[in-house]
Amino acid sequence: MTPHFQAGAHTGGEAVAGIVLADLGLLLVTAFAFAVLAKRLRQPAVLGEIVAGIALGPSLLGLLPGHLTEVLFPMAARPYLQVLSQLGLVLFMFGVGYELRLSRLRGVGRQVTAVSLASVALPFALGAGLALLLYPWLDRHELKMGGPLGPALFLGAAMSITAFPVLARIVAERGIQHSRLGTIALASAAVQDFLAWCVLAVVVAVVTVGGPWPLGRIVIGSAVFVLVLVYLVRPALKWLLAPERRWAGSKLVVHTVLLSGLLACAWTTDLIGLHVVFGAFLFGAVVPRRPVAASTPEAPDRIQQMSLLLLPVFFTVTGLSVDLGTLGMRGVVIVLAVVAVACLSKFAGAAGAARLTGVSGRRSVALGILLNTRGLTELVILNVGLSLGVLDTRLFTAMVIMAVLTTMMTGPLLTLARRRAAAGTATPEAEEAVRTG
Repeated sequence: MTPHFQAGAHTGGEAVAGIVLADLGLLLVTAFAFAVLAKRLRQPAVLGEIVAGIALGPSLLGLLPGHLTEVLFPMAARPYLQVLSQLGLVLFMFGVGYELRLSRLRGVGRQVTAVSLASVALPFALGAGLALLLYPWLDRHELKMGGPLGPALFLGAAMSITAFPVLARIVAERGIQHSRLGTIALASAAVQDFLAWCVLAVVVAVVTVGGPWPLGRIVIGSAVFVLVLVYLVRPALKWLLAPERRWAGSKLVVHTVLLSGLLACAWTTDLIGLHVVFGAFLFGAVVPRRPVAASTPEAPDRIQQMSLLLLPVFFTVTGLSVDLGTLGMRGVVIVLAVVAVACLSKFAGAAGAARLTGVSGRRSVALGILLNTRGLTELVILNVGLSLGVLDTRLFTAMVIMAVLTTMMTGPLLTLARRRAAAGTATPEAEEAVRTG
């Protein structure tokens, strides 16, 4: 560590604030550069931002002479970066909840239900089984919970997730958002996200309590919180944001209501014993869309734009915990096992259930490929697991690699599948069906 940063760490809040501001500028520029590179490689921009965060950590920048990671991100500044990353996270999770629309289930409810349940249950079961097999290799000193139950439950929950925001971007870029394939994929991903977050909430409650009463307290508190959101907060928001209110159309009022609401809900779930992301997600899900769309439709997008500015901080905080150089041979085996189980379980669950409910073979394959996208949502869950002490650094690194690879392979595999399907078609009608999904 250089003398400048050592001094800065001990001369008070102003010096640390300067370091944090400089770090923010560096993170934004690096994330932008990697996002542009990702787009040129026909990958989602968020994938480039994730890789940028990992590159600034010990896996790449830390390998260069001078301990640059420690110099640029000294320990004195990291708690502040952690707070900013959590802020970006809750803003992002609000958007995920706000985009959760059950209207997508119309006309495809039976298929979506089957696909969602299968592509959550199978990865959860296989992920939990894999954790039991890998448990003897985990570093017990980094685990806060004795026994394999915590890692097994958490790895199962992490395996079952699909990154809905990244998937929605891929579907839109492919121009299939209005096709049957795109509709089933988006609806299934939305339901999967809801199921996975419910499962994760249960897992968090189980691994953070020491007996039946604390667990019961978290369950009761969570149930009361959901009921309050649905029967008190949502009606209050409908009244407050109604077009006939005299303050209707005021951007300041709408932004204040939404921001204060999501932050209060994030704090409430943290107080209950869950993670802050659950409160932000649930608040976004209960916000009434019609009055918001009628008065200030740009408000949710503005909040999402705020999260995009802070998410590079989250990626970098995540990257500081990823160290590819410490994997070793066992780590490589863990990475291969995690990637194989994640891909095979998600693909088999989604494609198999779709095929059994009458979806064509080609669409079933494409659906399995699409729902294998993990991306940013996976990183959110992994950071929850790392903070709870149910993942060690090596397993965390393996899961981050899996999240990057599954997101990276979605576009190329989907293109390959559609080319093969097109090559096997014989009529113009069939070719058009391949193009639209």
